[in-house]
Amino acid sequence: MSKKYAKNGKILNDYYEQELAKLQGELVKLQYWIKNQGLRVIVIFEGRDAAGKGGAIRRIMRRLNTRMVNLVALDKPSDQEQRQWYFQRYIDHLPAEGEMVLFDRSWYNRAGVEWVMGFCTEKEYRHFLNECPIFERMLVRDGIILIKYWFEISDKEQEKRFRSRNHDPRKLWKLSPMDMESRAKWDEYSKARDAMFAYTDINEAPWYIVQANSKKHARLNCIAHLLNMVPYQDLTPEPVKFKKRKNTDYKPLTAEGHNLVPLVYGSKYDKN
Repeated sequence: MSKKYAKNGKILNDYYEQELAKLQGELVKLQYWIKNQGLRVIVIFEGRDAAGKGGAIRRIMRRLNTRMVNLVALDKPSDQEQRQWYFQRYIDHLPAEGEMVLFDRSWYNRAGVEWVMGFCTEKEYRHFLNECPIFERMLVRDGIILIKYWFEISDKEQEKRFRSRNHDPRKLWKLSPMDMESRAKWDEYSKARDAMFAYTDINEAPWYIVQANSKKHARLNCIAHLLNMVPYQDLTPEPVKFKKRKNTDYKPLTAEGHNLVPLVYGSKYDKN
């Protein structure tokens, strides 16, 4: 048997890719089950900046049908949305029967970034903490399966990831002024997280904490847990039988009369 973990405890890449492929195969089975049974599933991903929520979501979505599984990542509210009931902008994104919706951040913005950064009043914040459990209980009573994940990393690991973004042109776009503000307000975010748990860690929709100092471990553990949260059966369709093609005199495209993309990468293999 090949090695699974390095001496420092981190998962080795070959084993990680092997396990990820297995879990993604199970996610495909789950999506067919949700569709067949008419389930409505919401999965919320919250956590500190740079905690790895986006990477976990991408691995979950990679092999799934976006007609069955939707990703919702809302931008800051418009002027119109700011005048609405706070939860209203999220209502349109709730799943219909046979759908699963992943929220990359959610209504919990109010308990986190909005409160810590002063984007809402104390009255709005307190109102949210009291109303959120009522809202979520209403969703669950209506038959929605609501699963909430909090990705937790250490201050040391967050600092490491921020600095990595700062020195990698491919990641620099991820480093926003808001990230710098959150870096300076570690304690404030910690207190906001604790208050959020105190009010909203309810029996009907508890919080599940993903230990995320290792991105790969966090992804695998989160997906494995998600699969256990919704009991499912394998309803994957049987492979399709292909009919024989009829022979035709159709000729493949040539460079003559067409603008072909130059083969900067590739070889004769790419030519028809």
